[in-house]
Amino acid sequence: MSSAADERELRIATGGLRFPRLMRRAAASLAAFMNYVAGWNFILCAVFITIDVLCRNFGGFSSSATTEITSYMLAFGIAWGLAHGLATRSHIRIDVLVNRLPPRLRQYLHAFALLLLAALSLFLSWCAWSLVDESVLFNAKDTSALAIPLVIPQGLWAIGITMLAIFAVVLLIEVVCLLAAGDAAEIDKLLGPRGYQEETQEALEAVGMATARSTNVGDDQP
Repeated sequence: MSSAADERELRIATGGLRFPRLMRRAAASLAAFMNYVAGWNFILCAVFITIDVLCRNFGGFSSSATTEITSYMLAFGIAWGLAHGLATRSHIRIDVLVNRLPPRLRQYLHAFALLLLAALSLFLSWCAWSLVDESVLFNAKDTSALAIPLVIPQGLWAIGITMLAIFAVVLLIEVVCLLAAGDAAEIDKLLGPRGYQEETQEALEAVGMATARSTNVGDDQP
């Protein structure tokens, strides 16, 4: 009877986690796409600065708005990469004390930290859209020669902050369900700091060595 009851509770817990997990994966996919766009934005920013410097030194002319445009591009790129950073646990964390605690206690600290992040990101999102609303109301424009409407860079920045807030809330919902299910290991996997093994694996994948390594391991096996 006890075994059947445990199995039934496991099925209920798994079913309750299905929808939050699907939401988190969908949000993570969107965050990954936004991070991809942010990466190309930084490349274009570097190319623009390089061309402007060359033209200024050898051609005698400049865009006269390099600082304004690149500052907008940097703010946009950073904001659009925040959610993916949370999804991949890439944000900087001070984990000297947390890693020494047992998983049962660590899961609550992870959840509390995520709760604070969700609250902060929601507040920042509200402030960002309030700023956009003011720019629309007063038709605010940049003071540079291009006179760019501020609603464009501010709106793109606000979208990135909002995506961080959405992903933090979605992740928090899943973590609450995991707390109810008592799955401390999964919470640690979702929110725990990255170890050197994961950092090494990511570096190998970035240079295309991870696949070759796994292939070689498979070939060595009988």
